[in-house]
Amino acid sequence: MTPGAFIRNKWTKFTLWALLYLLWVIWLGNYWWLFGLGIIFDLYITKKVKWFFWKKEYKEGEKPNEALEWLDAIIFAVVVVTFLNMFFFQAFKIPSCSMENTLYTGDHLFVEKLTYGPKVPQTPLTIPFTHNTIFGKKSYSTLIQNDYRRLKGFRKVKAGDIVVFNFPNGDTVLTKAPAVDYHELVRFYGREQVEKLYGPIVVHPMDKKDHYVKRCVAAAGDTLEVRDGLVWVNGKKQRVWPGIRMRRADLYTVPGKDEDPRMLFPFTPDNPWTRDSFGPLWIPSKGATVAITEENLPLYERIIRDYEHGDPAKALAEGSYTFCQDYYWMMGDNRHNSLDSRYWGFVPEDHIVGRPLIIWLSTDEGKKFPRNIRWGRFFKIV
Repeated sequence: MTPGAFIRNKWTKFTLWALLYLLWVIWLGNYWWLFGLGIIFDLYITKKVKWFFWKKEYKEGEKPNEALEWLDAIIFAVVVVTFLNMFFFQAFKIPSCSMENTLYTGDHLFVEKLTYGPKVPQTPLTIPFTHNTIFGKKSYSTLIQNDYRRLKGFRKVKAGDIVVFNFPNGDTVLTKAPAVDYHELVRFYGREQVEKLYGPIVVHPMDKKDHYVKRCVAAAGDTLEVRDGLVWVNGKKQRVWPGIRMRRADLYTVPGKDEDPRMLFPFTPDNPWTRDSFGPLWIPSKGATVAITEENLPLYERIIRDYEHGDPAKALAEGSYTFCQDYYWMMGDNRHNSLDSRYWGFVPEDHIVGRPLIIWLSTDEGKKFPRNIRWGRFFKIV
């Protein structure tokens, strides 16, 4: 058998695709999908079922149906791109200037999911190529909801990584002000007033919260402190990223005058922290147990209640709590123009999406075409 004939042989094709599919099932960790090997066997060997029912088999000399050809190409593209988005890469656009001068507003990125491991979709019934909305309406159904599960990655998030994640406060969104932090408004004006003015509200499942991108400055188990606008972790001053724009007037702020303490985590009326003088704060790690008191409960209350579905009052009564997952502290490189963990707290491990890999397009929304295209940022590795 010649090499060409060997490659075209149906058993060779079946063996190759069956092996790739088997490796994917092992990675996925759900062995019910092994039944799919029967479909692959029929596709290449027995050919008893017309799996691609929309495709037409043409007789010799018959003119192809262009509509069916287009339908076949569209279905193939939707299936392939959806699969790649779920497990390997996903397109993402930088919506704000919080990461300048590292990432710019208008940068279009590919985010890779293999480093930290892709999440198995928790809300799988979604219109292809959408995240959570289409034409102002939900683009998904919660009829099927899976438990959180992450496939094996190469490593965990570490300090210094630029990370794309689901915005923790994005669980509740105001339909008349979707870009505003609902939880922040509620702290200032009360739930009833906020929902009356800007509601109704939309509640998103965890994997359908909006995507944010920041730099992880402290990982699980670290102790973070911001001194005069500079980040210190475990007692060591961290690298100053190029996007940080420091002005001496910005270094010192007075709670209650320059900043309302309710704006800054943990949102207590007597909070002494400012955006440039923050902490020290310990970042929770999976399996670690911390003493819970009236004084530190505001730091961990939302973790216990919303991210780990526990009872903060019970934790306070028992005097301790053991964390179920790792947490991270995210901040923007453009430090004084960034709404980040200082304003909404910890990012849970199950909110992590992936790492920006490459900029494939960058446009300046303040300019007209073709001057708006930032040619120098094309295919720039992040």
